[in-house]
Amino acid sequence: MAKPSILIVEDESIIALHIQKILISMEYTVVDIISSGEEVIKLLENVKPDLILMDIMLEGEMDGIKTTEIINSIYDIPVVYLTAHSDEKTLTKVKNTNPYGYIIKPINNNDLNSTIEIAVHKHRIEKLLVVD
Repeated sequence: MAKPSILIVEDESIIALHIQKILISMEYTVVDIISSGEEVIKLLENVKPDLILMDIMLEGEMDGIKTTEIINSIYDIPVVYLTAHSDEKTLTKVKNTNPYGYIIKPINNNDLNSTIEIAVHKHRIEKLLVVD
């Protein structure tokens, strides 16, 4: 089975490029790097990645949590958060968006890979279980 395609949503360009390099070395396809929630919503009109890696703090009016809420209401794409924030207030907000994972920066390559694989697998299984 082909490796999942991934959209990176990260406003720190050095971090985004580092994540892209890691993902490419693991043979994932990186569809794009986006720095704002508004750009993500616009991109998703034409591109449907298998997974979105979402930073919580983004450029623009929408943070990663608000962006994920919109994605969840329109698209069937799993989101994994990548963030430096692990306080209770942030965790509570994040849990309400039903993410497929939550990785604390700095990123560990093995954690990133296993979280991606589990998130994509869980999403595929959920889609199979949905009865119309």
